[in-house]
Amino acid sequence: MTDPATRRARLDYVPQQASFPGNGGIIPMSLRSVHFLMPGGVDDPAAPSGGNAYDRRVCLDLPGFGWQVQRHAVAGDWPRPDAAARTALARTLRELPDDTVVLLDGLVACGVPEIIVPEAERLRMAVLVHLPLGDETGLDPAVAADLDARERTVLRAVPAVIATSDWAVRRLVSHHGLAPDRVHVAAPGADIAPLASGTDGVSRLLCVAALTPRKGQHRLVEALAAVSDLPWSCALVGGLGHDPEYVAHLRSLIGRYGLQDRLELAGAKSGAELDASYATADLMVLTSYAETYGMAVTEALARGIPVLATDVGGLPEAVGRAPDGGVPGILVPPENPAAIAVELRGWFGEADVRRRLKAAARGRRAALGGWASTAQSLAAVLRRLPTDSRRAA
Repeated sequence: MTDPATRRARLDYVPQQASFPGNGGIIPMSLRSVHFLMPGGVDDPAAPSGGNAYDRRVCLDLPGFGWQVQRHAVAGDWPRPDAAARTALARTLRELPDDTVVLLDGLVACGVPEIIVPEAERLRMAVLVHLPLGDETGLDPAVAADLDARERTVLRAVPAVIATSDWAVRRLVSHHGLAPDRVHVAAPGADIAPLASGTDGVSRLLCVAALTPRKGQHRLVEALAAVSDLPWSCALVGGLGHDPEYVAHLRSLIGRYGLQDRLELAGAKSGAELDASYATADLMVLTSYAETYGMAVTEALARGIPVLATDVGGLPEAVGRAPDGGVPGILVPPENPAAIAVELRGWFGEADVRRRLKAAARGRRAALGGWASTAQSLAAVLRRLPTDSRRAA
């Protein structure tokens, strides 16, 4: 039986909302602190994103591996903030004591080297890159080049960079000329969910992604128009406020092809509403131009839903393989609605294809890594940060 003093010590060090899956139920007696700087909208249910979900989840799981998280949600239009946001970020960092361990979301850190680089000389920094800034689709080439150069300056100045897939590690090392031993992977986890019941086993399609050019939903609309003779219905679940012009373009395309009754712009969903969308899905479709991993893919696979996705970035890693080697999805080239349409016809027309994909998806579901592994990887990087930050980089 635990004595009262020990119980008080544990309460002093462990936040009561934290959980510790995968750590054998052992609660650390003392926690080191990491200050995590993330975008101001990280908790906004109206603007969900994989990066925000990742940041929130590791805040909960890091204490199980020895790290108390001090959250700093910094408001601003990142990665190109106004003067007020820059001032707030600079003040937050300036107020931290020398040699404080700091984890920064790359969306906040990578666009402002003039703030980050000087502080990297006294703070023990690691930058978590969800997506290289210059890889965002639709940027003016000059803006993309500027963001790319800024990101390179920041990542070369800090002692540790964290990416969300092996592909992303390779990309950052080669593109920014980083030392390979300073770039680490902490892939997103997945929570195994009940198997999706689906609709009729074939016809209900689901795309979960913010409606932005990088997610390529216009290509999906064009592909669906090419197979309008098939009995599909489709929900595009994702925030509508990121790029209103793009949303208007999608609505125009849907109207032009006469798909209003079959293709729904469902808006952002989370919690039980998102679970319900997955539960009725027969096939997950993601037509992105760039992804470092693709958490929506593993969320679908965690429910045994097969995936049709573009063969870009880290998406093949997210799709992965079942333990028996089966592939739980179909990968198609980006910018090719015709290829998407061909695979959709195969999905509808070949029962053996559907059976094979569903069996592989269920096998992959059982083998998915949990979020405890993600937190463990991050914790290991934080532990290895040099104690003398001025010699780190």
